[in-house]
Amino acid sequence: MKKKIDLYLLTGFLGAGKTTFLRNILEELSHEKVGVIMNEFGKIGIDGDIIRKDGLQLTEINRGSIFCSCLKLNFAQSMLEMADKDIKYLFVESSGLADPSNIGEIMAGVKSFKGDIYQYKGAICVADALNFMDQLDDLETVERQIKHCHLAVLSKTDLVDEERLAGIIERIKEINPRVPIETSSHGRLDYNFLKEDLMQYKWSESEDTTNVPENKPKTLTINFDSPLESKKLSDFIDEIKKDAYRIKGFARLEDGWSQIDVVGNRLDIKTTESRNEEQLVVISKIGPQIIRPMAKAWDEKVGIPMKMR
Repeated sequence: MKKKIDLYLLTGFLGAGKTTFLRNILEELSHEKVGVIMNEFGKIGIDGDIIRKDGLQLTEINRGSIFCSCLKLNFAQSMLEMADKDIKYLFVESSGLADPSNIGEIMAGVKSFKGDIYQYKGAICVADALNFMDQLDDLETVERQIKHCHLAVLSKTDLVDEERLAGIIERIKEINPRVPIETSSHGRLDYNFLKEDLMQYKWSESEDTTNVPENKPKTLTINFDSPLESKKLSDFIDEIKKDAYRIKGFARLEDGWSQIDVVGNRLDIKTTESRNEEQLVVISKIGPQIIRPMAKAWDEKVGIPMKMR
């Protein structure tokens, strides 16, 4: 009989640091056989390129949340296919806008087809200490992610003072009184949780997700094929960031290929390995109304040909 696969769900709002956290776990487990299901709202996955490596079983599910009825069956099918792979661990990185409240229903469906192949070890929620309180006020999704997690990991703690950090911990405990809370530096922490049964901290039962086709955010992709000046890119982002949950992608800048990441008011740019194409993915707060001002800002601030879809 095949040994059960340890299943971990990784949640957290857009830009919290889930992919960095996952990449570090994969380094920790480099001697193990691991599968990853990666979920992004964009039409094109960006983060899959960041963690892709030889020997990793990777499936990407884009264009929405894996907990929404629009992709729930795709998610279950991917889990069924992963069950046939020779892996010891399966990590599911959900979209930052995903509400995992119905994970129990999806797991039950997989079990009915494949038997007790997965051992659900728990949900790990990465919370961005810099932006968490503002995000919590704006979106129910953020509260649901905390409510249904079994380990909370606070990222970017170096960017907030001790008073703000204490307030975040207190708020998390109000939503989920049982969850253990860890702090991480650059996505790293003690990985002893891999030997622990996080399900002992279960606080809330499965419920209907708030992810439905009707509230699915509008996602746009900008493709271009010319190098960019950092200043022009920054000016463009300054024009549209107030209307975007998240902006991320790759571009050729003065120092070569760079990874672009925007959460809230913060723009992070870091060098990366060569890519096949330049692109930016924008998740809109205001739906398709962002299209016209985004095109105008690109023409005025950047001024090179691009295609938006």
